[in-house]
Amino acid sequence: MFFGKGHSACYGCPLPIAVRNVLEALDGRCFVVNPTGCLEVTSSQYGRSAWGVPYIHSTFENAPSVASGISYALEVLGRENEGYVVVFAGDGATADIGVGYLSSMLHRNDNVLYICLDNEAYQNTGNQQSSQTFLGASTTTTPAGRVIPGKTLRRKDMIAFALAHGTPYVATSSIAFPRDLRRKAKRAVEFVGSKYIHVHCPCPTGWHFDPSKTVEVARLAYETALFPIVEFEYGRLVRVKKIKRRKPVEEYLKVQGRFRHLFKHPEGGRIISELQRIANENAMRFGLD
Repeated sequence: MFFGKGHSACYGCPLPIAVRNVLEALDGRCFVVNPTGCLEVTSSQYGRSAWGVPYIHSTFENAPSVASGISYALEVLGRENEGYVVVFAGDGATADIGVGYLSSMLHRNDNVLYICLDNEAYQNTGNQQSSQTFLGASTTTTPAGRVIPGKTLRRKDMIAFALAHGTPYVATSSIAFPRDLRRKAKRAVEFVGSKYIHVHCPCPTGWHFDPSKTVEVARLAYETALFPIVEFEYGRLVRVKKIKRRKPVEEYLKVQGRFRHLFKHPEGGRIISELQRIANENAMRFGLD
């Protein structure tokens, strides 16, 4: 078993779903680098490791550099065919704290598959906002109240970021669609150079929804076009996951406690309208409908 018993993730946590599917898709032929975050603290405790593949815990920011070093070492030793170098990192380590290191790795086009497990906040330390947190979400650092209606800043576009570096393979996926994630992991490692996959991972603890609804919430993010599922090869959009019948963003927002205030806050209507505009823009940009 490549990722099995031993982890202490919360009920309904999407991270083990994503990790298991990627590792199984790659037949466990992976050297995994994992920075500080929810996945690390729940899977790598002394004497209780869930990892059945070579694994190293890096600091919060430098997983791309550690992965690059492993890739170069394997090449020098003539062992590059023994496995793929894979990073599993959260959105904070990817888009915020480690974004400079990621930029350097992508710029050098190092032979690494980088997977961002995006739960849209620093969940390990108590649900603080990250640059991947959606507009309007209530977090411990953007608490909804009379002063602010939740997060007031837009979400950083990490797909555009990866594409701007000329990354050979860039894609999004979701834990709601494991076959899509498996296929993309297999496709990614066919490319020599950097690969980036951004995986949507709803967090029941930080987002305040029933842990049995994790997949349902993830599917709603896709069905509203707030999280488009797309695939690029050498900068060209090659595949999108079409939405049969797109739903209004309210259906996604109302099942999560972090957005509950938007339906009664004086600024809530404006924010919901802006989120709907973003979804509509995504649908038009990628041809999702």
